Amino acid sequence: MAEIKDPENTILMELKGGTVTIELMADVAPEHTARMKELARSGQYDNVAFHRVIDGFMAQTGDVANGNMENDFNLRMAGTGGSSLPDLPAEFSKLPHDRGTLGAARSANPNSANSQFFINFNDNHFLNGQYTVYGRVIEGMEHVDAITRGEPPAEPDRMISVKVAADA
Repeated sequence: MAEIKDPENTILMELKGGTVTIELMADVAPEHTARMKELARSGQYDNVAFHRVIDGFMAQTGDVANGNMENDFNLRMAGTGGSSLPDLPAEFSKLPHDRGTLGAARSANPNSANSQFFINFNDNHFLNGQYTVYGRVIEGMEHVDAITRGEPPAEPDRMISVKVAADA
């Protein structure tokens, strides 16, 4: 089991294959870290689909407005929504988009990240300095690697539950 150094800044994401442990980087991206914890604590990430999963690139999820619906319309809309909270300012850093890092998904506006995020399957350094990095998988990357591919996948995998380790 992964050593959890800071339970308040560690996320436990339950996927179909098991638990993914994510270390958040509150020192690098405090607003993005706080937002993820707020949405996790309110249960808004539970049952949200991975709506954009590109082999060799990344798995994207976190559309709390559309991603937890079971119907086809909402699944097609997944990726277009966020939470009811305001968008976040970019918190770009020198941290690279390496395999297993968590990045904030956004529109063309750098200050439009809200609730969506992606986990990099590979080192995606072409994203460096353009998307906020605010966490990294410290255990369970094999469960991320097993997420069903597609844009959106025909039968998308979901985050069964997302919790802050301090609350688990």
